[in-house]
Amino acid sequence: MLSILQNRTYRHLFLAQIVALTGTGLATVALGLLAFDLAGERAGLVLGTALTIKMVAYVTVAPIAAASAEQTDRRKMLIGLDLVRMAVAVCLPFVSEVWQVYVLIFVLQSASAGFTPAFQASIPDVLTDEKDYTRALSLSRLAFELESLASPMLAAALLLVVSSGTLFWGTAAGFAGSALLLLTIALPSPAPKAPRPVWERTTRGIRNYLRTPRLRGLLALNWVVSAIGAMVIVNTVVLVRAGMALPESSVALALAAFGGGSMLSAMLLPRLLERLPDRTVMLAGAGLGIAAMAILALAAFAQPLTFARLAIGWAVIGAGYSAVLTPSGRLLARSAHAADRPAVFAAQFTLSHACWLLFYPLSAWLMAAWGGGAAMLALALLAAAGLIAAQRLWPKDSASPVAHSHPDLPPDHPHLQGARPHAHPIIIDDLHPQYPQQTPR
Repeated sequence: MLSILQNRTYRHLFLAQIVALTGTGLATVALGLLAFDLAGERAGLVLGTALTIKMVAYVTVAPIAAASAEQTDRRKMLIGLDLVRMAVAVCLPFVSEVWQVYVLIFVLQSASAGFTPAFQASIPDVLTDEKDYTRALSLSRLAFELESLASPMLAAALLLVVSSGTLFWGTAAGFAGSALLLLTIALPSPAPKAPRPVWERTTRGIRNYLRTPRLRGLLALNWVVSAIGAMVIVNTVVLVRAGMALPESSVALALAAFGGGSMLSAMLLPRLLERLPDRTVMLAGAGLGIAAMAILALAAFAQPLTFARLAIGWAVIGAGYSAVLTPSGRLLARSAHAADRPAVFAAQFTLSHACWLLFYPLSAWLMAAWGGGAAMLALALLAAAGLIAAQRLWPKDSASPVAHSHPDLPPDHPHLQGARPHAHPIIIDDLHPQYPQQTPR
């Protein structure tokens, strides 16, 4: 897996991701402490509002940023957004009012909503071999999980010698490091063949996404991982602290079990995806996560949930979660031409976070109203509905050539190559604005 780091451009991209993630992790800890300093017992409300603002920024800003990406040098855009994020991080230690936190978080997450899809869309342009790209996706998933484990420990170590506000300077350093690494490389910036109106550029990614059958299946799988993932992220602290009366360290261990399952799955996926289709692996991963959640729910109804059972269940759910998310970049890369990739990755970013925006509050409400067992069962049932939808929306032969006609094109058009009808795998674009029906040959 590490052999792909021999590619200098990708190596610098990956290092930029690592330092930015580390900075973001420090900000997560520092933001919680800042909320407590400003709001005391109302800190949870402040953080909940900040998370909602984050999701709203992700859902609304990403398509607009993708429209800008078509007309902008991608490397300059990424560096500029890193500098915006750095500037926000520098401002955070000086805030004195809660509303200032909300404004800065919106700016910060808006910049991230532009940065992340464009960054992700650049990787398949750099690693054009699909095996290398698959390894990069697994490495990226490992980086995310390691950051979730390492950043809190780094923050705890720093807090022994510095104040909580100083952590934001670490965040700023992370974004500055990312920008400096991006300065050292050249990134491909494929441009559309003809300029498009602003509205078309803004909505093109979501329209192309929803017109592609396998991506409609991916959206249903986003629903699945949001349902099971929200239960883990939102309610682990309640299950462990209130339900089991265990210390804070046990919360960290439970979340580490989820991350460990995800990391193990990510390490195994490159070889697995060489033998099995993406559809099989991703549907199986979703089914695994749902089954683990349902079994935990039934166990909670039978007798009080133990920490050992919860940790094992969280690890299995983490493995299924990663098996769905890690290969998703391959689907997106295959479903768009290079010029359209930022828009399609932005559509995935927007639509997947819309699912999280639904399930974050829903999982919290279910837990508060009905308890752990009922919440897990309800979310498992909602996730199962998403899995059924994914199976129906994502055809088994979605990568196969489709015989179709272009009655609007002249017989000598280069795309037809002298054949009418003709066949090739379908990517939604200007020549194929809708997924065509199979035409008899």
